[in-house]
Amino acid sequence: MTRQHKAKPSNSSSLPTKPVPEKPLVEIPEDEKWRLINQSGVLNSINPKTSAVVRGQDVEEEPTPLGDEIFNTVLLLIPFSSLLLLMEILIHQQYGKRPSLQAIIDRMAPGVPILSLFIFYTTRYKQHRSMQFLLFILSVFAGSRMIYLVNLGSWLMNMRQCPPLATIWIYTIVQLELSPAVVSLLTTASFVWWKGLKLKL
Repeated sequence: MTRQHKAKPSNSSSLPTKPVPEKPLVEIPEDEKWRLINQSGVLNSINPKTSAVVRGQDVEEEPTPLGDEIFNTVLLLIPFSSLLLLMEILIHQQYGKRPSLQAIIDRMAPGVPILSLFIFYTTRYKQHRSMQFLLFILSVFAGSRMIYLVNLGSWLMNMRQCPPLATIWIYTIVQLELSPAVVSLLTTASFVWWKGLKLKL
């Protein structure tokens, strides 16, 4: 009897084969992919304050609507107008004078509109380096001038200049970034030390 030999499987069939990548069911064009990404808002949620690069083009931050700017101005105007009024009353009390209602109105009537315009434009551009530099200079000037007047100025000059100077000084510190605000306060403190002034209450 002849023995039948079984055919051995070839070595090639025993080797693992790479899976053939399946073709996606739906081909999405490149333009459609970018449109879907932009509509989903994924890129804006990563860092909305900076401009993102999409398809080689800069997408800049959208300007704040005018209504929002006015609302932000009112939110700051109310406390700082109250601060200006408080400074007016306190400076009169410091010198033993009682301000009349008409005197307060005469001081606040021109002060509040000027303060509102100042707040509006400084809030709108406060992220710019030039505005931060201007706020820094105003902060140093207002703080140094107010402390100088309290120490060496006449009572009439103090009553006229100290309330708006105090309001501007506090406002500029609030609007400055942390590092310039600290440097501004240190600069004012250096001026006070150099002139030998005191912080009088």
